[in-house]
Amino acid sequence: MIVGVAGPYSAPAAEQRQANLDAINAAAARLLEMGHVPLIGMNAALPVLAQANVSDRYKAVMDISLAVISACDALLLIGESPGANKERDLIRSQGKPVYLRIQDVPKP
Repeated sequence: MIVGVAGPYSAPAAEQRQANLDAINAAAARLLEMGHVPLIGMNAALPVLAQANVSDRYKAVMDISLAVISACDALLLIGESPGANKERDLIRSQGKPVYLRIQDVPKP
């Protein structure tokens, strides 16, 4: 199953943003070990934003993240934030499951 992973990213300090991203990637690594294909919208968005000159960086992140998450069969939500909640709401609107704990994600 392709499982998106969402959680808080934004924070005032770069160290906290990195810690948040590390937590999302750690959850994705556990999903991979379980036999799933994990996808993370922020991992798709951040390298593009590093090269792009756009006025609304949040909108660009969300556009990319939502496009990535829309291709998933389910979502693992490791924590709430405005962006992660948008990803959750998108998955739910597509009738797909949202898991709040990794142990609730069914094994393939």
